[in-house]
Amino acid sequence: MARHENSIALMNKAVADELSAVHQYMYFHFHCDDQGYDLLANLFKRTAIEEMLHIERLAERILFLKGDVEMVAEHPVSKVSDVKQMLEMACQMETNSAAAYNRWANECGANADSASKKLFEDLVMDEERHFDQYDTEMDHLKMYGENYLALQSIERSKRTGMGGPMGGAGA
Repeated sequence: MARHENSIALMNKAVADELSAVHQYMYFHFHCDDQGYDLLANLFKRTAIEEMLHIERLAERILFLKGDVEMVAEHPVSKVSDVKQMLEMACQMETNSAAAYNRWANECGANADSASKKLFEDLVMDEERHFDQYDTEMDHLKMYGENYLALQSIERSKRTGMGGPMGGAGA
């Protein structure tokens, strides 16, 4: 399966990208949860989990092709705690991933590796959905301003005051 060396290299680049996303989104999750923004905290957490599943799918394909999985994140975590900046960064990360995965799908197809091509195409669909979720949150923030975040924090306070679960981390 030496003919798949290019596909393996591309999938390892995707693993590095996905690992960076997992770390960044969990960082965002922790900060949103700490600030009482349960909806956003849970969105970042769910996306991080989906990105972990992407890593798993990529790793399975790499191993099938007799390659080795490189578990090294592409970027360090950016210390961003402002929600608007988090959402902007998330939108940019998803846009970059979708663009790269589109290119890499085409490269795999050109190298007669249709299974890896399809894997990248499936990942593009997920990344575009993630972008749409973050873009929608950006629209809400633009439309409602800081009130949008305040409502999330108030909702947590109401639940806590009524003896309900405290927040996103354990919920």
